[in-house]
This record gives sequence, structure tokens and C-alpha cells, in this order.
Amino acid sequence: MRGFAHRQRMQQQGARREDVMNRPMIAIINTWSDLSPCHAHFPQRVESVKKGILAAGGYPVELPAMSLGEVMVKPTTMLYRNFLAMEVEELLRSLPCDGVVILAGCDKTTPGTLMGAFSMDIPTLFVPAGPMLNDRYVKDGVSRSIGAGTHTRIFWDDYQAGKIDAAELQHLESRMTRAPGTCNTMGTASTMTGMVEALGLTLPGASSIPAMDSAHTRMATTCGERIVEMVWQDLKPSRVVTRGSFQNALAVQMALGGSTNAAVHVIAMAGRLGIELSLDDLDAMAQTVPVLANLFPSGDRLMEDFYYAGGLPALMKVIEPFLSTTELTVAGSTVAQNLSKAEVLDPDVIRPLDRPVSHAGALAVLKGNLAPNGAVIKPSAASEKLLKHRGPALVFDNQPEMLKAMADEALDCDENTVLVLRNAGPVGAPGMPEWGNLPIPAKLLKQGVRDMLRLSDARMSGTHYGTCVLHISPESAVGGPLALVRTGDMIDLDVAQRRLHLEVSAEELEARRAAWIPTSALPMRGFTRLYQQHVTQAHEGCDFDFLQGNSPTPEPVIF
Repeated sequence: MRGFAHRQRMQQQGARREDVMNRPMIAIINTWSDLSPCHAHFPQRVESVKKGILAAGGYPVELPAMSLGEVMVKPTTMLYRNFLAMEVEELLRSLPCDGVVILAGCDKTTPGTLMGAFSMDIPTLFVPAGPMLNDRYVKDGVSRSIGAGTHTRIFWDDYQAGKIDAAELQHLESRMTRAPGTCNTMGTASTMTGMVEALGLTLPGASSIPAMDSAHTRMATTCGERIVEMVWQDLKPSRVVTRGSFQNALAVQMALGGSTNAAVHVIAMAGRLGIELSLDDLDAMAQTVPVLANLFPSGDRLMEDFYYAGGLPALMKVIEPFLSTTELTVAGSTVAQNLSKAEVLDPDVIRPLDRPVSHAGALAVLKGNLAPNGAVIKPSAASEKLLKHRGPALVFDNQPEMLKAMADEALDCDENTVLVLRNAGPVGAPGMPEWGNLPIPAKLLKQGVRDMLRLSDARMSGTHYGTCVLHISPESAVGGPLALVRTGDMIDLDVAQRRLHLEVSAEELEARRAAWIPTSALPMRGFTRLYQQHVTQAHEGCDFDFLQGNSPTPEPVIF
């Protein structure tokens, strides 16, 4: 009866009975929308995937999913990452799909879609959106590469300081993001798609192809063919992705100089497969694998240059001694087999191990009385002189208060001040927005100051730079030590020692805790209420507590 009804309804749409009989039904999860410029090319890529599926004997069905255009969503796409994960899981569970091709790439869409696919555990192949094209900026006869995100902050600060005028800023606004695709710096988008390739869930080299390159279209068609083969092989994520695969992903993150956002995403992704991964694992890899990709914000090149230099396979070839190369990938081959012909074509973009872009490392996990469960910093994108710093705190309880103060020419601070923002974590904001790259006070920008030590329980865009301590856990809204900091308290940071310390006695902190009154209130309704009630802390991946682990969910009852 059920099959009769399904075939009947497919024929209602114009499909022939023989089109759907005895063929794998392949879902194409499409995160396109008119408000997601990173995914503007996905309607065309869906057609390419469909062509490959049909050629291999499958039947494609497109399933739209929530599109999280990073710069368009308020207050933050992170609030909705788990929403997307739930949507993907339930789409695949409730509909008759044998395998899935996922089209995603903009920051939270990559972990969100894969978290859902991991929980469902049917054959899965990921099509990365690909980075946008480079831009060039010429001033005073000097030409330089310009990338999204990193230079947005640079030029905005220059405008605030009076170094460029409104007309020049408007010109830059119209040029810096000149084609569909994800940020062309080593932001969260390229960090996560690179890590997914290292996990073995993309075709080899797929994550580096620019969105507008014809190779991207061909890759999408090949993905359509390959997923049908994967269904017949029952090649599910649980067979491909192991702890060794995650170690490979961490090695790639560090070599790329990847985004700090990866810390919350990779832990959440591993948790969906029942694989234990912690901040300590990330820190250990960061102290082993140096930054080798010469890409903004750690370096001075962009993703298009990375592609021409050999892309991710070339980078993985360089760090092959640190990889588990026997891991299986969706290509049906091992990591070692995929890397056998990889080579670096531009050693200035993909550096050798003895000539890293930065000796500071892509990530450091800090602990101390201010961050008992950990906090993260990106040393390779920070100021070396601030990696060991002691200074007085200037505390803000919310973002509007902070932004107003930053414009105040009479603000009592100098370059040694430690800016502190709280109530910006998973529960407090809610959603843990990218507020961690706190702006430099306007009066200091005019004095030439471009970096200060900044602390928060928020995140920071992977495209941004600066000495920013992020993801402080537990967050202030649930009573973490950040809630107890007062303006004037001395804060001591020592990245080399992995230490973040508030110079206040334990007795004084206990007294402050006794007087602390929570300020975060649950919203009356909707997803935000569910989020605040069930989201875990940053060091646990910010997943929902009821979605962690790999215990099976019963299939819906079919009558």
C-alpha cells in the first residue's frame, strides 16, 4: 500500500513509473535562498547533481532546507545551526531517501547539515559552495589582494580613523565581494569545508574549487554519480568518519590557520557520531601542526590563490606525517590514495613544514580561574606583543552598551586596557554571536592603536583578526566567572602557558558570586526558548543536550 501511494504521487508530478521503480532515491539538500549570496549558484549546481544522479541510475529529489546567510541573519546564524541540523535529520528520517547530497558552505550550514546527516546516518556526500573570486585594490600605484571579512574590518577601522573617506569606502563596498561563493579568506566557511574534506566526506580537492570555476560544476555532476554508488555500497558516515578522521580534520584546521569557530562545530559534529573530542585535543594538535597556508587573516593571500597552489590535497600532502592516512573517504579510496599525486604548485601559498606562516599556531586553549572549562584564542592572527599581557579590565554587560562606549572620546582607557564583554554566550545573547572582535575605542583608533586584548564569552568571525580571547566557558549568563569581573580588576594572559587569570582572591570571588543576580530571562515562546533551555556550553560544542550521542531514533511508524 505504501509503495503504491508513493508511486502514485510521484506520477502525479509527471514522473514515469519506471523512473522511480528499483532506483535509489537521492535527496539533494539545498541551502539556497535569495538572502544567502554565498549560495547564489546552488540552483545551477543542483541541476548538475541531478544530471549525475540520473546518469548513474538514481532518482533525484531536491529538498530545500533553512538557508543561513551569515551576514543577513539576526542576531546570529549560530542560534539556528541546531535548527538546521534538526531539519536535515527529520527531512531524511521522514521522507523515503536512500542517500543524500548536501549543498552547503556558508559558515553554519556546513556543520548544521552534517550534524543532521550524521544523526540519520544514510550515505552522505557533501558539495562545498566554494570560495568567491579575489578582488584587487589599487591605491597610490600599489595593488594588493582584497578579501571579504578581514578587509571589511580593516577598511572600516581606517574609515573611523579618517584614513579613507566615504566615497572610497562606498567604492570598496561595491567591489570586495564580486562573485557568488563563500568568503575568500580563511574564515569559518573555508575552515569547515576544508575540515569536512579531511573527514573524507567530499570528493578529493572539492573544498578548494572557487564557486565560479567550471571545475565546480563538473565536481557537482560527479558527486551525483558517486552518491548512487555509495548507496549500493551502503557507505554511511558511521563507516567513513572515525576518531582518526577527526584527528585529520584537526590537523587540517591548524595547517590552514583556521577559524576559532571550528572549536564549537567540530566537537558538536563528533558528538553526533558518539566520538569523544575535547578542547584539549584541539590544543594538542595546534602545538603539533604549524600554520602553513598563507591566507588572510594569518597570511596575505586568498582562497583562489590556494586553489592554484594545489588546494587542500597539496596542503594535506605536506602534513601527511601527522595524518591517519588509512582512513576511508566517500571516494571509495583512502586518504593515502587520494594524496598519492598531490603536489604543491606555489610554496609561498602552501608553505613547507620548515617555513610556516606563523610559529604562533592557529589555536590555543586557555584555562584558569576566569575560564575553568576553557577559552580559545587564535595566536596566528593576534599581536605578538599582547600574547603575554597584564592590564585592567573595562567591563561591558551587553553589546549596545559597549558600542556606545566605543564612540565616546572621553572613555577612560588606553592601549593596555583589557576590554571585556559578557552576556554574549550561547544562553546569554542568546546564540553566541560573533561579537568577540570587540571594536577598538574611537579615540585610540585615531592614535593609531589597532589591537588590544579583548575577552568575551562570544565568538569571532573567522575572517577577523586581533588578540581576542573567545568562548570563555562557562559563560557569564549561567554564572561563570566572567560574570564576576569588575572594571579595574587586573587580568593576566599568558598564551605560551595557556593561562587566563583574574587577579582577584578566591574569597572575594565567592563573595561576588553570593551577590550575583542572573540577568538572562527566557523568551516567552519559539525556538529561542527551546535553544536557551537545552543548548550546551561552548566547550561541549553548543549542541542541544537531547541531540548529543549516536543512539538510534526509532523510525516513524508506517501504517
